[in-house]
Amino acid sequence: MNLPNKLTVLRVIMVPFFVFFMLTDVGGAANKWIALVLFCVASLTDMLDGKIARKYNLVTNFGKFMDPLADKLLVCSAMICMIELGKLPAWIVIIIIAREFIISGFRLVASDNGIVIAASYWGKFKTVFQMAMIIMLIADFGGVFDVIAEGLIWAALALTIISLIDYIVKNKQVLTQGGM
Repeated sequence: MNLPNKLTVLRVIMVPFFVFFMLTDVGGAANKWIALVLFCVASLTDMLDGKIARKYNLVTNFGKFMDPLADKLLVCSAMICMIELGKLPAWIVIIIIAREFIISGFRLVASDNGIVIAASYWGKFKTVFQMAMIIMLIADFGGVFDVIAEGLIWAALALTIISLIDYIVKNKQVLTQGGM
């Protein structure tokens, strides 16, 4: 297993530990900081694994499949924790997770038809804003940071919807081919 794939597996392994520290009081006040560090490290592995894989030509089928899955697992788990902690409304999380299911299904149908749907810049922006939003919500600095977090929530939601529309418009041929 190459380094990018190891980083992806590490990200998946970090998710239950992140959730544990987000939703328990085992470490007291330190829990949120431990969860924040875990989330930030996991988010950095997302950036690193792709850069390393492309730079050193280490792209694998495992990585193509697991990397986006690991990202969705991390971000969706974090947002579900935010519902439990009263920091995000469920309807926003449902829209964001629904988009992930729709795009994953879309990619699966495209793959069955021999079409590869690459990540778009809108999708990358969406992920960056979602991760920034989660970091701000976990840190919970208060004051002006609450306003920034609120802005990030709405920006992440808007980018989620824009990236969904972008994927569908750019890849509408998938809907007209064999599987649909």
